[in-house]
Amino acid sequence: RTSCDGQLERGTCRGKPCLSPIPCRNLVADHSDYIQLLRELRALPGVKKVFVRSGIRFDYLMLAHDDFLEELCKYHVSGQLKIAPEHITDRVTHCMGKSDRAVYLSFVKRFQRINEKLGKKQYLVPYFMSSHPGCELSDAVELAEFIRDMGYHPQQVQDFIPTPGTLSTCMWYTGLDPLTGEKVWCAKSYEEKLMQRALMQFWLPKNQPIVRKALRLAHREDLIGYGPKCLVRPEKHTASGTHAAQGKQPAKAKPGVHRNAKAKKKQPPQGKQRRQQRRPKA
Repeated sequence: RTSCDGQLERGTCRGKPCLSPIPCRNLVADHSDYIQLLRELRALPGVKKVFVRSGIRFDYLMLAHDDFLEELCKYHVSGQLKIAPEHITDRVTHCMGKSDRAVYLSFVKRFQRINEKLGKKQYLVPYFMSSHPGCELSDAVELAEFIRDMGYHPQQVQDFIPTPGTLSTCMWYTGLDPLTGEKVWCAKSYEEKLMQRALMQFWLPKNQPIVRKALRLAHREDLIGYGPKCLVRPEKHTASGTHAAQGKQPAKAKPGVHRNAKAKKKQPPQGKQRRQQRRPKA
């Protein structure tokens, strides 16, 4: 079916996506065919569970009645549901054609409320992307703050990869938004892409040096320190004035023993050696 009744007469709207930055009020959110298919799958002989782990467009789901999300959470979520907000700053979500932060947060609250009603402990696993066209270093820092405030610790993050036939790749290649003609910033250097990716996992010890550098370049030194809102701690200063990396240091080797030296085989006492030599063989 069409997205709305007006699409049959006028075609698709020019310059106005159906779901971004907020869902259009004329969009018809119809999940009846989808939920009917899930019910038929549940009714098949021998089928115990039918799980939906990802692929749900949460902003489209926000237009549906609670009945659909409630049935989804009750029968088709196995503890975690993966969704893809991808970013949270308006500049980047506009380039992505995604809904803004407010829509995502509304869905999070709705998901939590329905699962509390069902008596289930189920969680959302958000998917974020770094270095998408339009994402400047300041946007990456803002995303890191959002991840911190939400208590997320994403184990897997995705760097933008140009793929043929997409608006995002057109922006990456030309540096322009093909719909508006406006210039779009694209992170292409290895260092900046590394910084944006590291900011999404700022708590990892291996990422802290590059995160500190990114925060200084973005003039966000306020996020380097020991406060509850800080992303990383400052470097430790040694007596020589150099910076020492924070984290667990390898144990010191014993005096006179090389760390990589092979341990010598322990020899029995000399008296025991002589007794073994004099003992007749059986």
